[in-house]
Amino acid sequence: METLISPSLLAADFTKLGSELDSIRNADWAHMDVMDGHFVPNLAIGDPADAAIVAASPVPVDAHLMIENPERWAPKYAEMGCASVTFHAEAASEPVRLARELRAMGARAGLAVKPGTDIDSYIEIFDEFDMILIMTVEPGFGGQAFMADMMPKVRRTREAIENAGLDVWVQVDGGVSRSTITLAAEAGANNFVAGSSVFRADDAYAEVEALRSLATTHCHC
Repeated sequence: METLISPSLLAADFTKLGSELDSIRNADWAHMDVMDGHFVPNLAIGDPADAAIVAASPVPVDAHLMIENPERWAPKYAEMGCASVTFHAEAASEPVRLARELRAMGARAGLAVKPGTDIDSYIEIFDEFDMILIMTVEPGFGGQAFMADMMPKVRRTREAIENAGLDVWVQVDGGVSRSTITLAAEAGANNFVAGSSVFRADDAYAEVEALRSLATTHCHC
């Protein structure tokens, strides 16, 4: 399975967003966090700015919705052109129905789980999704330390996907850097969200290449 690098725009300098987006033109995805101040204790910019990001991005945009009531808002992100829309299992009342709606609109559907959420509760619906996101920090803020104790969950997710013969990506988000990406790759992740490590590097483009090389070398996906 292909190794994918998805820089998190939460760590970008929004005063020069155009050049920041250009600096990750070699990435596979641009990861756009959406936060409502309720599901997580933080806010992110809203619809008009998000739509502008989607229009300007040189790579496909993966919207990560850390919000309540994703049934209402997730389809709007598919409409604005996000190629992938990920919502949280803890916030969705009808995750399968929402995933089917997103896929019918032409977007990939992703299911995210917080560190404290048991992935076993969702294995039986993996076939309804294109990606499972295992959070490796508590969602809501960038720059947190990578939670290595989430690797068994990543491994369990990859094993369940392979046992079912599914083509589903496993994404990790939080604290991903050169020193941690190998752990996630060895556990079975193939899509890596990296924020601070990319946008605070001297050369974001080169950092994307370095992360991809490390992950590809160690990927057990």
